[in-house]
Amino acid sequence: MQFKDLQLNKPILKAIEAKNYTSATPIQALTIPLVLAKKDVIASAQTGTGKTAAFALPILQLLFDKQDAGKKGKKVKALVISPTRELAIQIEDNFETYSKFTNLRTAVVYGGTSIEPQKDVLKKGVDILVATPGRLLDLHKQDCLNLDFIEILVLDEADLMLDMGFIDDVRKIERLCPKEKQILLFSATMPAKVVQLANTILKDPETVDATPTSSAAKNVNQLLFYVHKQHKMELCLHLLRNTIKGNILIFRRTKMGIAKLEKMLKGNGYKVDSIHGDKTQNDREKALNNFKDGAINILIATDVAARGIDIDNLDAVINFDIPNVSETYVHRIGRTGRAGNTGNAYSFCSADEKTYIKDIQQLINTAIPVIDEHPYVLDPKAKREVHRTPGKSKHKSGRKSAASKKNKKRWY
Repeated sequence: MQFKDLQLNKPILKAIEAKNYTSATPIQALTIPLVLAKKDVIASAQTGTGKTAAFALPILQLLFDKQDAGKKGKKVKALVISPTRELAIQIEDNFETYSKFTNLRTAVVYGGTSIEPQKDVLKKGVDILVATPGRLLDLHKQDCLNLDFIEILVLDEADLMLDMGFIDDVRKIERLCPKEKQILLFSATMPAKVVQLANTILKDPETVDATPTSSAAKNVNQLLFYVHKQHKMELCLHLLRNTIKGNILIFRRTKMGIAKLEKMLKGNGYKVDSIHGDKTQNDREKALNNFKDGAINILIATDVAARGIDIDNLDAVINFDIPNVSETYVHRIGRTGRAGNTGNAYSFCSADEKTYIKDIQQLINTAIPVIDEHPYVLDPKAKREVHRTPGKSKHKSGRKSAASKKNKKRWY
């Protein structure tokens, strides 16, 4: 479907045209008419399907006729709640792009950075506010934000929001808004707790499911490597030297794991940076911008930090640690192979992660091809890896074993 068939007005169509977009994605074609009809919507959509525009475009259309001339008189009429700072910034960027030829004003507020400049922006008056839950409630508590005029409330990445423990904040924000409002809920997956939240706050919602999970990885070439846990570093380096080229996003489960991998790759001359929850907002933005600008070509991230990040031309995703939630795998590999491009996803599976792979293959209804031509192959039949319990050495403390004397330095 073409955007011009979706009853959007000229200023918005002009902004879409300036981005060289003509056809709406399935989530946009299904959602935009429902939002324009002022229905509550619960939509299941992965990132990379154009879901931000699916709510941004109709919101701008609905607010267009009510735009206040003077900035001072503006009241927040649309509120978008996002779980992470990166995603909030990206959503606001979308609103800025599509409101280019209107008088509508957008702002974004999030934690991890000074609150004062954000208070100043709100004082000047905005129509659309994008926010993370904690910072929004802080601003409201300090009487810097009036939610009495909200007409549309959007909850984006609802599943992640609940995983991060924001359920009470979300309910509180919903109660602070007027009773009569339109609510749009977007979620990559629909676990029971998201459905329960939707049932309690949405009124007769229309359901949109634009991306069946199994089709999410159509343009991605998936490869599986069975490897001993202690050899994952070597395998990663081996593939980077011989196989994987271009812009690469590596997923690790923990911040400590990220630090180890980043140190090893930097020590081997790779241009690499990382994003995770302990980094300041400035450092996270800097790392992301360096990756987008090509100053580095490898970015290591945790799932929470990377959720919602939109990176064009991503050549490969490496699942250094296999996620224990199958949908997360689909979400990760969906970062590459976007907008008609093809991408590659490499997964490193140790013995204790095999059950996760089994669940993932069941979900995507596909057997991931196994690559066994590499120097660190783990027997696929191995149930677990044997590790010596610390402190159980047969040698006296302080005495080195013969093996450790022989082989002390790791080659990387």
